[in-house]
Amino acid sequence: MKPYYQDDWVTIYHGDCREILPELPKVDLVLTDPPFGIKGGRGGDAKDYGKGTYDGSWDDSPEYVGTVVVPVIESLLGTSTATIVTPGIRCLWLYPPAGDVGCFWQPAAATHGPWGMTVFQPILYYGKDWRAGKGALPTGRQVTEAADKLGHPCPKPIRAWTWLLDKGCKEGATVLDPFMGSGTTLRAAKDLNRKAIGIEVEEKYCEIAATRMSQDVFDFRG
Repeated sequence: MKPYYQDDWVTIYHGDCREILPELPKVDLVLTDPPFGIKGGRGGDAKDYGKGTYDGSWDDSPEYVGTVVVPVIESLLGTSTATIVTPGIRCLWLYPPAGDVGCFWQPAAATHGPWGMTVFQPILYYGKDWRAGKGALPTGRQVTEAADKLGHPCPKPIRAWTWLLDKGCKEGATVLDPFMGSGTTLRAAKDLNRKAIGIEVEEKYCEIAATRMSQDVFDFRG
């Protein structure tokens, strides 16, 4: 299995994660922001922002989340110390019950839902918190930063994602993101001295992620 990109810290695979995952070694943390099932942002004003308007042949629909994404997450539970998923709101209830739930609180959210401004993005925690009993961190965080525009419809703010990855595993751990997108999980891992494996079905996003991995490492602890 030939990587799309590889360096001392990061390995990227281009392809369907259902085919690649059985060939991978065990990791310490699964951390992923999978498709939300919002069909290109239809409903509210999300469409204006291009949320969920992915390039490729698959459809960002609840059906895709239910038949592809959720089974992948279920198959990974128990294969690592912890699994952390940010599932979005629309398909939240399709996922298996989590051990704990946190959130990214976004007081200046840019989109509307059926009941008003969407300011809450859930975080599902499975497995064990490696810090439990050793100065555990809060399960959520307020986010005011905007994500960099990288050519992906739904990138995550790097500082928020760095916080979440640091919460999920200790330095020197290996992290897996089976729905890598533009590579924010991998970028955060590299910045925090964690190794990372990313899988992405769309080559365009693999290219974006590979470019990000070749950039200098930034210190987000300061």
